[in-house]
Amino acid sequence: MTALGKLLRTTAFRLTLVYLVLFALYAALLLFFFALNARRLITEQITTTVNAEVAGLSEQYERGGIGRLAAVVEIRSRRPGSSLYLVATPLGQGLAGNVASLEPGILGQSGWIETAYRRLDAPEGTEHHALVLVSELDGGFHLLVGRDIEERQRIYEIITTAGRWSMAAVLVLGLGGGFFVSRRILHRVDAITEKSGTIMAGNLSGRLPVAGTGDEIDRLALNVNAMLDRIEGLMRGFKEVSDNVAHDLKTPLTRLRNRCEAALRNAKSDADYRAALDSTIEESEGLIRTFDALLMIARAESGEAGRGMDEVDAAEIARGVAELYEPVAEEKGLRLTAEAPGPALVRGHRELISQALANLVDNAIKYAVPAPSLVAADGPPSPDEPQPDITVTAGVTGDRVVLTVADRGPGIPEHQRGHAVERFVRLEQSRSQPGSGLGLSLASAVAHLHHGELRLEDNAPGLRAVIFLPRAGPQRSD
Repeated sequence: MTALGKLLRTTAFRLTLVYLVLFALYAALLLFFFALNARRLITEQITTTVNAEVAGLSEQYERGGIGRLAAVVEIRSRRPGSSLYLVATPLGQGLAGNVASLEPGILGQSGWIETAYRRLDAPEGTEHHALVLVSELDGGFHLLVGRDIEERQRIYEIITTAGRWSMAAVLVLGLGGGFFVSRRILHRVDAITEKSGTIMAGNLSGRLPVAGTGDEIDRLALNVNAMLDRIEGLMRGFKEVSDNVAHDLKTPLTRLRNRCEAALRNAKSDADYRAALDSTIEESEGLIRTFDALLMIARAESGEAGRGMDEVDAAEIARGVAELYEPVAEEKGLRLTAEAPGPALVRGHRELISQALANLVDNAIKYAVPAPSLVAADGPPSPDEPQPDITVTAGVTGDRVVLTVADRGPGIPEHQRGHAVERFVRLEQSRSQPGSGLGLSLASAVAHLHHGELRLEDNAPGLRAVIFLPRAGPQRSD
């Protein structure tokens, strides 16, 4: 298709043509109405003036007869202007006036008539048009009074000529504007199409051009670019996950294979085989937990788990998680407390929020350092201890529900906190602890699923992990 063909087929050019036709019709109707009313107004002025003159001349006839009427008409006929006068006998012979000839039969009619005529002072063969009023007087005499209507015709022609030129100008400017707008839009669409081709070819880093005008094409390009950013991030995450899965699962799978081979080579009794199977099952359960965490993260990040959310009490969830992990903390000599006195309603998934909070508590138990008094003490923790080792809190701040897990462990350096929430990331101080590096990733994904966020802050000492979630129910002013 040629460039002109593409231009003529654009929606912008077609819309321009539609608007141009509508505007042209409107302008034509407006000019026609104006010309018609101008013509009517001039006609009304002529009839009003002629009627007044006929009334005056009829009065003169009544006072002085035909002689006086002829004298008055003769005087008025000599005045310059477009007025026409004629007094004729019953047989049609002129007695006075400035009209030399009329169309046949005009004097035999009465009333308003539009006719061709020639003035007395006009050369032979000259023809004009006039609007005349023919009256029959007593005695059979005829009185004709009228006005030349060439002025009316000239005004009408001026208006129609101006209308034709205006229509021509509108058509030229409209078509020119349509070509300009269509070409400009077509240029932008072609640029977007070209860039889309490179993106479809596999270059996900490409983005649609934005002109910066803020029009609908710019808004569409911005939305598509935001979608491409999301797709590129998901593809990058998928690649990273694939690489991390291949790297991090290689070691446990290798251990499984080595243990099975060792059992085949070295096992000499049922007890040896049972021990090998027990260790294989334990390793397999760790792999299953890793895959379950990956699936849960994928569901949360894709938004699939966002369906069917209910109103739940985050404070109740915090108390339940703290109660569940309190025996685990005591086994390590840690004191875990929960501070969730009042309701903290959010709209979300109870299981996902519980899992996210459980991951944070599990990490805190792994890395928290017991207080010296608790390590040395026998039995339950001393009530004189000023601070617990791990604190789980839930509360409401403004329009947000805040879930916090604070520990007294080594913490995470500020420059590594953003990296710590990525999948399979295990910082140097966590290499000696069991785990897959997915706990913080899952907590972050669950927070984003609920339109919230996960923040890692300094607890001085230790780490404070905070989940912010939108509050459900009526808002209160603090």
